[in-house]
Amino acid sequence: MPQRKGAGRTAAPWLLVFTDPQRTPDVAALAARLPAGAALVYRAFGARDAEEVARRLLAQVHAKGGKLLIGADAGLAARIGADGVHLPERSAARARALKAGRPGWIVTAAAHSPRAARRAQAAGVDAVVVSAIFLSRSASAGAPIGPLRLAQIARLAGVPVYALGGVNDRTAGRLKDIRLAGLAAVEGF
Repeated sequence: MPQRKGAGRTAAPWLLVFTDPQRTPDVAALAARLPAGAALVYRAFGARDAEEVARRLLAQVHAKGGKLLIGADAGLAARIGADGVHLPERSAARARALKAGRPGWIVTAAAHSPRAARRAQAAGVDAVVVSAIFLSRSASAGAPIGPLRLAQIARLAGVPVYALGGVNDRTAGRLKDIRLAGLAAVEGF
């Protein structure tokens, strides 16, 4: 999917690849496979070496023509010069303030309902990541919402939407008729 730019919003990558300490322990290898135009979302989850790892990932991802977003840690993102931040749903209200301090940042947020997507849009995010669409191996994934519910959220969101959760080469085709900014995956690409 090509990058799209909404009115007053930063162009979003066509693919978001999320790291996970359990399912993607070798983040350098994951970054090495990142396609051009995609973004890696590094979720450090409090790792002691997070800044060192993030700096290496930033160089690696930029060399491939990609972007690096930092999950839930705007301070880390600012310190290393990341391309933006991905926020949990509960933190989406911070988007406008974060973008005011870093106008070029891409700021995405998780959204698990049309209401959450609209709140995130009102808060100034560039895009929302909706999950779980299909059955997922993620410990935090809830019951899958399926393509129909995803389509409803995408119609009502008012902001570009990414599909996450069980999205892979077998399931992605079921989303082709839904207007999405792109896909998101942990293990699926």
